[in-house]
Amino acid sequence: MYEAVHAHPDGQSTVARFAKTAADYGYEGVVVCNHGDARADYDPERIGAEYGIDVVDGVEIRADDPRQASGSVGNYRSSETIVGIHGGTNDLNRFAVEQPKVDVLAHPMTDGGDVNHVLAKAAVENGVRIEFDLSGVLRESGGHRVRIVQSLRKLREIVDHYDAPYVVSADPRSHLELRAPRELQALGEQLGFAPEFIADGLAEWGRLAERNRHVHSESFIEPGVERGRYEEES
Repeated sequence: MYEAVHAHPDGQSTVARFAKTAADYGYEGVVVCNHGDARADYDPERIGAEYGIDVVDGVEIRADDPRQASGSVGNYRSSETIVGIHGGTNDLNRFAVEQPKVDVLAHPMTDGGDVNHVLAKAAVENGVRIEFDLSGVLRESGGHRVRIVQSLRKLREIVDHYDAPYVVSADPRSHLELRAPRELQALGEQLGFAPEFIADGLAEWGRLAERNRHVHSESFIEPGVERGRYEEES
């Protein structure tokens, strides 16, 4: 299972500190999803080797409107393993799920955003993962927390009904906000989510990273077409 994190300067902890804590908690990998205007400076291979954990490079694009987001997707797609869109408005949510080059729609239910059957179908068609962001349940209280729980349950019903792809994250900005997989599964149970649902959403980050690394590899030509041994040797 993997967790998506916001490292310094987007968060309070370095990538190395996140990696060490995540490894201690039993994660197989972390995805560094800093926003585009707060990129982290780190060596994923060195950190991964030091702590025995997969460190995946990524970006979460924060934009004012779909036009600005489109330009950023084009800029980052060739260099980042995982590309996400910071959603939360209806325009950005719709833009994200309609783009095959986007991997994840992050925080879709914040700031008045919503996901309906049209967006869920588009996410299925384009392979865009919809994020279940558990940070509000973990860090908010009172009526705001109640509304977050309601929005997550609504999102689960839509995702389940259309079998839409999804990821799960606690969206930590500090290693102190990291939660072990079993803790997130226990939290999910309190919300009415099966432990397997949470586990699969955490594991999806790793599957996504593996797929995209393969697509970016020299052997990949197009879906179903690979560069074989003889082509490599010629």
